[in-house]
Amino acid sequence: MDYQDIIKDWKQKKFKSLYWLEGDEDFFIDQVVNYAEHHLLEEAEKGFNLTVLYGKDTDWSTVINACRRYPMFAERQVVVLKEAQAMRDLLKLEAYIDNPLNTTVFVVAHKQGKIDGRSKMAKLIKEKGVLLSTKKLYDNQLPAWTEGYVTSRGLAISQKAAILLVDHIGNDLSRIANEIDKLLVNLPDKKKIDESDIEKYVGISKEYNVFELQNALGQKNATKVYKIISYFAANPKAAPMQMMLPALYNYFSKMSLVFVVKGGEKDIAAALGVHPFFVKDYIGAARNYGPEATDRAILLLHHYNLRSIGINDSGVEDGELLKELMYKIMA
Repeated sequence: MDYQDIIKDWKQKKFKSLYWLEGDEDFFIDQVVNYAEHHLLEEAEKGFNLTVLYGKDTDWSTVINACRRYPMFAERQVVVLKEAQAMRDLLKLEAYIDNPLNTTVFVVAHKQGKIDGRSKMAKLIKEKGVLLSTKKLYDNQLPAWTEGYVTSRGLAISQKAAILLVDHIGNDLSRIANEIDKLLVNLPDKKKIDESDIEKYVGISKEYNVFELQNALGQKNATKVYKIISYFAANPKAAPMQMMLPALYNYFSKMSLVFVVKGGEKDIAAALGVHPFFVKDYIGAARNYGPEATDRAILLLHHYNLRSIGINDSGVEDGELLKELMYKIMA
């Protein structure tokens, strides 16, 4: 069961006594917790029947006492335990989980990790309630997730716009969702988000970004490469070097797979973990570089990443480092 399934059940008035939310992806946990806090009870019911506790500020007896209360003037009460991972005596909740009250909806948010799946408590959670175990998406899953989130909000987004947004923000679903929600406010009459919308409302240049730099490098278009990095040098906040170098390293690492994958474009797309729409770009770039130059580019990116944080470097500005790196990659 994923977070959307839980919320769907709640909308249909289907409730369990316990919802244990754990793992490394805060966004999915926050979505469930937010819905529990704001939508499971009517506004008039919340004063008596909504309890929100924080693991670092509470103890097991307070939590259990809250869960064992009966609802007042409502069918159910809601108890939310946030930051459960910070609660020192968390395992003492085992007694309540073994025998929960069916008029209480108990929602536990245990972020940045999981309880031991071999423990008695973990087995009780699975037996008595609903377990949502989350994990960070892989970088290659982010564009598809972004497209899906936009669709769920009643809009569409071009593939390039989704890539542009993800490349700028990185693996932070909450920030991606927030930017999309802001776009919805600014684009009430539009059906599809494109690169121009990202540029205007998110503040990412559709012409000067890491995505365009990758394409220019892949094509060995020196004029465009130096135009983009000159813009970055003049606007260091637009693409900080510590954000850019890992993206380029990932790009050339994927390109190196083109030389070893057997099969057609679909096979290459699967191996690279990219949308088939972009496979031709990787194949073209691989032809332009060849295996040896691709491996050299990966080593150069590693070397310049160390220099960018001051290792074996005499304090050269990031802009100059970038120009030097681009020249060596395309040489």
